[in-house]
Amino acid sequence: MEEEEEAIGLLDKVLEDEDVFLLEECELGTPTSPGSGSPFLVAVKVEAGKGLEMRKLVLSGFLASEEIYINQLEALLLPMKPLKATATTSQPVLTIQQIETIFYKIQDIYEIHKEFYDNLCPKVQQWDSQVTMGHLFQKLASQLGVYKAFVDNYKVALETAEKCSQSNNQFQKISELVSGVLGCPRPSSSSSFSLSPPTALLYKPIDRVTRSTLVLHDLLKHTPVDHPDYPLLQDALRISQNFLSSINEDIDPRRTAVTTPKGETRQLVKDGFLVEVSESSRKLRHVFLFTDVLLCAKLKKTSAGKHQQYDCKWYIPLADLVFPSPEESEASPQVHPFPDHELEDMKMKISALKSEIQKEKANKGQSRAIERLKKKMFENEFLLLLNSPTIPFRIHNRNGKSYLFLLSSDYERSEWREAIQKLQKKDLQAFVLSSVELQVLTGSCFKLRTVHNIPVTSNKDDDESPGLYGFLHVIVHSAKGFKQSANLYCTLEVDSFGYFVSKAKTRVFRDTAEPKWDEEFEIELEGSQSLRILCYEKCYDKTKVNKDNNEIVDKIMGKGQIQLDPQTVETKNWHTDVIEMNGIKVEFSMKFTSRDMSLKRTPSKKQTGVFGVKISVVTKRERSKVPYIVRQCVEEVEKRGIEEVGIYRISGVATDIQALKAVFDANNKDILLMLSDMDINAIAGTLKLYFRELPEPLLTDRLYPAFMEGIALSDPAAKENCMMHLLRSLPDPNLITFLFLLEHLKRVAEKEPINKMSLHNLATVFGPTLLRPSEVESKAHLTSAADIWSHDVMAQVQVLLYYLQHPPISFAELKRNTLYFSTDV
Repeated sequence: MEEEEEAIGLLDKVLEDEDVFLLEECELGTPTSPGSGSPFLVAVKVEAGKGLEMRKLVLSGFLASEEIYINQLEALLLPMKPLKATATTSQPVLTIQQIETIFYKIQDIYEIHKEFYDNLCPKVQQWDSQVTMGHLFQKLASQLGVYKAFVDNYKVALETAEKCSQSNNQFQKISELVSGVLGCPRPSSSSSFSLSPPTALLYKPIDRVTRSTLVLHDLLKHTPVDHPDYPLLQDALRISQNFLSSINEDIDPRRTAVTTPKGETRQLVKDGFLVEVSESSRKLRHVFLFTDVLLCAKLKKTSAGKHQQYDCKWYIPLADLVFPSPEESEASPQVHPFPDHELEDMKMKISALKSEIQKEKANKGQSRAIERLKKKMFENEFLLLLNSPTIPFRIHNRNGKSYLFLLSSDYERSEWREAIQKLQKKDLQAFVLSSVELQVLTGSCFKLRTVHNIPVTSNKDDDESPGLYGFLHVIVHSAKGFKQSANLYCTLEVDSFGYFVSKAKTRVFRDTAEPKWDEEFEIELEGSQSLRILCYEKCYDKTKVNKDNNEIVDKIMGKGQIQLDPQTVETKNWHTDVIEMNGIKVEFSMKFTSRDMSLKRTPSKKQTGVFGVKISVVTKRERSKVPYIVRQCVEEVEKRGIEEVGIYRISGVATDIQALKAVFDANNKDILLMLSDMDINAIAGTLKLYFRELPEPLLTDRLYPAFMEGIALSDPAAKENCMMHLLRSLPDPNLITFLFLLEHLKRVAEKEPINKMSLHNLATVFGPTLLRPSEVESKAHLTSAADIWSHDVMAQVQVLLYYLQHPPISFAELKRNTLYFSTDV
């Protein structure tokens, strides 16, 4: 009895406190008319940029109303605890079921807005021209599904509240509080709140979304198109408008009929295109994650003009979905990756088609011809998207069948896994959908989907950014926010051709909660628009290491993504930023060098060094046929790096490479000792840097046009005669060094089953370094970074690949002019 009295007494006290609190809140002002009491309505100083000043004014007003709204939600949540306490006594005010119905989703809505407010508030308070907040609005918009669930339930909640208030005087105060907080009406003369009309209450939360939508319109109006926030705000506005449209279409049976077995509204949480391995072949699927079920579908082929529909391939209730352990994954069939050279061929075709499309547009070609080229480009991009992913994402239905998806990045796999696991924390029940229920659920997918197009560049509008082409220099400085010491490292991913690829990895910083890597990487960008950073805890338990090279068993501690905005990164200066991930903050710096800028080779001012010095000068000074730096790096790679996965492809730490560069330039006697202690990827990176910094490419500026013409020849005999003649035309130091490098790369490729570096991969890495257009040549023929890629890189790769695939070439025999004249007819 004492516990019951204490619970009911606590409830009374909360009601009294809330009554006063609510009156105060309502007198402050409404969300659309914030009062002067808010700290965010102070006058702002006039800033240099009128647009920035307007952005701050818009945000300040919105933040003031957001503060009021959060307080109202908080007021509504306070009675829940004492209500639940009385529900377990012999004199309950409400049952648990009634409480859950009336307060359905209020806690979730409160947490969403509290997090948004807490992140936006310091940005507005510490306002400057560099502040970005588009990602906050984008995230807020992505969580609107919670509002939909709230609205769909509200009629039931209101009916329950009214029934309970009629039969229970004590609960009548609660129902008044509920209506008062949501409607925030002025108190009547009797100092009590009257219930607002049900329709007004029903759409009260939607008023908040409408307010957000208006604010997004205002922010876009005063945000420059080239500002990094602009695309994020556009996306948030699109999601918000789609959500409001869906609310207005509640009568659509495809929406109202999507309910869970418990009668709750089934919400779409996440969707996207994934590659499924089915019957040993790859299939592109559209996967939909709902609050209680994962559904895998494909888009049906329909004739023109007909409504598109999805066909369900399979579904798993989340209550039955489990992730296989590494041991169980080992027992499942292993995935054979698609040959790298075929993927590279696809990329080259795509680049060539892009170039043709640009030419047609520049010449004002026929739209039919452009559409035909676009169709070819889409077909190649689709094949690349289908065949490039290699990272397995396995899920299992505890009732039997397992399924396998292939993803392009660990970031993406982590997102899907986390989203599923978060939903599985709720009280889920197993179920079987009837054919009618499955048809209704599948029918709703087309309208509910958030990802409308396959992520290929041919789906982009002409005015969308083509992305960045060139080199991104990234320094990963440090990280903070870990709860305990661990062995930590980071990986970097960038998007290319519509999917993400892992490009670099820091060293493991052992047994620390505040790792300080300070490692620099150079990452090649090919139409890239985003950079991802993932932070891992290294697993040294050999029993947990999976034999599948693509199966990462290390634990992801956090992950984050930033947009590579051309206006921000193309400044030549280092730009330092912090990326937040699950409470962890990773500090990094980056700068970008466009591909046309990277063509410029600056001769060394010190002729005593080796970097930036003509190869003929170095070999003459050293009295050697091949520069010492080339011989030593090759020897070290063959001694201990020839089986290293991704050798020459994985970026070495830039600071290590610069240290080696300085030692070689100074001809330090400790070179050999330093090489033996240095990370092998840094040594490989030093060799690549040496060739890249030659005053002219190894295969020379003079012969570049001839190499381009020779590789384009169709007749094999003519091509061989031309390609061998061009080698004979090289200066002796260049030719001998090139042949030395060729044999080394062939030996590396012999270990392809272990190091994953085929001849084609090696040609892709070294081709653009050994063979580049001169600065004059590039200016004469090329107009953009994308054109440089499409016109040159694929040809440069093909030239080197031709020589790598050719039988061994001897310097002495090559000089006998007639030896390589082909006898082919």
